[in-house]
Amino acid sequence: MKDKRILYVSSEVVPYLPETEISSMSFEAPRMINANGGQTRIFMPRYGNINERRHQLHEVIRLSGMNLVINDLDMPLIIKVASIPKERMQVYFIDNEEYFKRKATFANEEGELFPDNDERAIFFAKGVVETVKKLNWAPDIIHVHGWMASMLPLYLKEYYGDEPLFQDSKIVLSVYNESFEGTLDNNMIGKVRFDGIDDDKIKELESPTFNNVIKTAISASDGVVIGSSEIPAEIVEYLGKENKETLEFVGKDEFEAAYLSFYDKILS
Repeated sequence: MKDKRILYVSSEVVPYLPETEISSMSFEAPRMINANGGQTRIFMPRYGNINERRHQLHEVIRLSGMNLVINDLDMPLIIKVASIPKERMQVYFIDNEEYFKRKATFANEEGELFPDNDERAIFFAKGVVETVKKLNWAPDIIHVHGWMASMLPLYLKEYYGDEPLFQDSKIVLSVYNESFEGTLDNNMIGKVRFDGIDDDKIKELESPTFNNVIKTAISASDGVVIGSSEIPAEIVEYLGKENKETLEFVGKDEFEAAYLSFYDKILS
């Protein structure tokens, strides 16, 4: 991995959110790449329950200031950055007052999903791509973790398909045993369709359940990492049909060699 550029895009990363399979691997994988001579960038949403003072987040003015169009509305993009203590790793935070100020990640105190989670996911995907374009940092691999990040493969392939910076980038999706009850907004497909993405690429979003959101991401990815010892049977079946290059589950204690080998295979 020497001098290879790996972009990590995740719903959650430690130490900014509590430890889960997703937040833990979104920290351990880039740390491992750094240790093996690669270069990394990490992106996550700036949820309102992240303590900006404790983690020393600060706005990057030169990267902020543009508006992203979400469902025909202009939404300001704010970029913040922080350094993970004792590691040579920077984390970029995608922020917007409307979408991410609330003091929670995905649901309210009653456990009900926020009704605009679909728009938050679309905003996050576009925000990552636009920021990486401003950084002029062409990644060899883009590794996506968590459903809030799962619109990135679709948007990168279909909405930003002609963007020269990403012409040689390969997309890897980690699939975890995470989920949410019910569906995202029932008009999610209309909001994605607004961006000119063909219906045959988003037919699963007619019913935006967790499984269907992940299926859409799988279809737009070049490779898949199984991030949990068990994942939904429906996803396993879909993976079989899609015939994607797949890395079976390996534990956190032994993932290094497996990830390095898998990345090499995806790039070959």
